[in-house]
Order: sequence, then structure tokens, then C-alpha cells
Amino acid sequence: CNLQPKDAAKMPESAWKLLFYSLSWSYGAYLLFCTDYPFFHDPPSVFYDWKQGMEVPTDIAIAYLLQCSFYGHSLYATAYMDTWRKDSVVMLLHHAVTLTLIASSYAFRDRGARAAGGCAAVLPFPRSRDRGARAAGGCAGSVPFQGDAKPPLSLCPGRFWFRLYWFPLKVLYATCHSSLQSVPNIPFYFFFNALLLVLTLMNIYWFLYIVLFVAKVLLGQMQEVNDVREYDLEESR
Repeated sequence: CNLQPKDAAKMPESAWKLLFYSLSWSYGAYLLFCTDYPFFHDPPSVFYDWKQGMEVPTDIAIAYLLQCSFYGHSLYATAYMDTWRKDSVVMLLHHAVTLTLIASSYAFRDRGARAAGGCAAVLPFPRSRDRGARAAGGCAGSVPFQGDAKPPLSLCPGRFWFRLYWFPLKVLYATCHSSLQSVPNIPFYFFFNALLLVLTLMNIYWFLYIVLFVAKVLLGQMQEVNDVREYDLEESR
């Protein structure tokens, strides 16, 4: 493939994440569009007929297992295995927040709590909302250009649409507003919504990297398409 040594070193990371995101995005899409769950078209429905101690359906529990195991691995991999980047500290925080959100919502075993964490486990927004774009080599996943993907500019609007439009519209609106209408005394309301709002702030932070990347391309400050988070880009100048 004529890869440069630094790119070859990042290949295992990129290949693993491409495989995982492709499979988990596909499973999330299956749950949303090939089953009877109305979560995508009617997100507030996750709170309908809520009662304490509701069981987690097996197919949703599988999504929890996949996501929790991935983020548990990602905490270690980001700190000790992956290439260290300018946003790696924020990425570690993201993985910790997401793992806490999903694991806690499952552990509490009630639908009111699961509604917030379940969004992260099932809906293709918090982590998988643009995995399809990443699978095509786009600017996708939990962070921009994770691994060493070189994103075509045409796919960058997808990140804005999924993370900064659909995520607040379908997830935050349901958990912050609709949940109180359906279940006025819903448990763990502030805990889960605080975690989701932290994820939203991180989405904005990473979107600014994309804006910076696009600006440098348009202004002719980049001779080739590279990840603006990389330290070695500055060292090579």
C-alpha cells in the first residue's frame, strides 16, 4: 500500500475502529429501523408506560454489552496504545463519560434511567451517529478523524447534521423535556442529562477542529489533507 511508517503504525488502530463502528452502526440501524422500537421517529416513546424495575430487552442488552466493552477498551487504548493527539485528554474524558452513562443506565435497571443511557447504546447519535461516514473514510465517530482517516470535505456536513442537529433534537429534547412530561418524578434526571450535555459540549469542541481543518484547506494553508490534531504535523514544518 506504500504507507509511510507513521501511517503504518496507525493502521491497526484505524482498522479496528472501522470494523467496530461498521458493525455497531449496522446493529443500531437494525434496532431502529428493522424492529418495532419507535425510538428514532418518536424518541419520547422511550418514556411511555414507564414503571420501576422494567426488564431490559435482550437485543438492547446486547447493544449495551457491545458499547460498554468498547469504551472500556478505548480508555486503555487511548492512554497507552493509540497515537497521542492534541485532543487525547478530552477523548479520555469522553470515553469515561460515555462508559459511565451507558453502564449506569443499565445497572439502575429502570426505563427512566435507561432512556438517557439507552440513547448512547442504541440510537446512532452519541457515538455511532456518523459511523457510516467513517466507514467510508469520512470525518466520523466519536471524534473527528479518529485513527488517521483523511476525510473528504463533502462528508463533514454529516457530522454537523448527526451530532449537532439530530442529537439535540432527538436525544436531548426527549431526555430533558419529554421525560418530565411522561414521568414527572423520573429518577436520576439531572445525573443522566448532565452527562449528555457534557457529550454535547465535546461534540461542539470536535466540530471546531473540523471548522479549523476546512478553513486551512480553503485558505491554502494545507498542502495535503491531514489530521489537524496531530503533533507531528507541527514538528514536520
